Amino acid sequence: MARRAPLIDGLQFCRYRREIFAQMRRGKVDAAHVTIAYHENRIETLGNIAAWNRRFQDNADLLLHADSAAAIRRAMAGDKTAILFGFQNCSPLDDDLGMVQIFRGLGVCFMQLTYNNQSVLAAGCYEKHDAGVTRFGREVIREMNRVGMVVDMSHSAERSTLDAIEISRRPIAVTHANPEFFHRAPRNKSDTVLKELAQSGGVLGLSLYPHHLKSGSECSLESFCAMAERTVEIMGEKHVAIGSDLCQGHGDEVVAWMRDGKWRRKSGGEAEARWPPPLPWFAGNEDFGNIKAGLRRRGFTEAQAAAVMGGNWMNFLEHSLAPGG
Repeated sequence: MARRAPLIDGLQFCRYRREIFAQMRRGKVDAAHVTIAYHENRIETLGNIAAWNRRFQDNADLLLHADSAAAIRRAMAGDKTAILFGFQNCSPLDDDLGMVQIFRGLGVCFMQLTYNNQSVLAAGCYEKHDAGVTRFGREVIREMNRVGMVVDMSHSAERSTLDAIEISRRPIAVTHANPEFFHRAPRNKSDTVLKELAQSGGVLGLSLYPHHLKSGSECSLESFCAMAERTVEIMGEKHVAIGSDLCQGHGDEVVAWMRDGKWRRKSGGEAEARWPPPLPWFAGNEDFGNIKAGLRRRGFTEAQAAAVMGGNWMNFLEHSLAPGG
């Protein structure tokens, strides 16, 4: 019997509790990359991992902690959702290269080199000047390659992203962003990045976060699927996936934490941070079927739609999470 194509979400940051895990199962989500650190330091991140260990114990009938493609397949066989850890910033390293291997041993599979701002590794997408990947950043990328941790450049600036593609011996990922041709937002990626990412074997996870979609929360499913079609034309059908950036169940204060972290006291003259209203056709883990149906109506074959919905992530992770790169 043919193996079922997986449904994999390339990025989420929800207020996780059993209700959401049950929604994952009802939505047939086989695996999700979840954010366990934004601005946390080493000790705070270890506390987040401990909290997740308790979730795995308390919800063992629904979840499985995964750090490999094989573990995702085990979750699928057991009718569970595989949870893969990731950092949206390099702050948990505390400027210590040795922490890359330690966190990989604790199950961390992805790390962004920066979250919006300049970090010790690279420039973020909100910085005016982008000097590219730093000397320390080059060492961290090499170490991530060695231990099998995915380099994620979702919130990084253009030159830094292109540098990471060139430096990394393994394909990198942009787990949750959209093409700039669809909507101009600091995080969204140029055609140059899309082409270089695909040529190197990387994957782009298309985001459902309204601020990064044309027309925001009013973006239609048809418009999103048209964007997906054009992105496949640019990158090829093996390099486009979903990274929903689903942020479900949090209060508005969490947006401020994500945006400001510990580096400033309050938003510097910007609008007050609030969650945008959800898309009418995607509000949670039970709605991924709407996206696949929209792709099919757009003209994607069953195999092409299945690749975008998870097959491409599975193929990428099969090679990217093994050590020794």
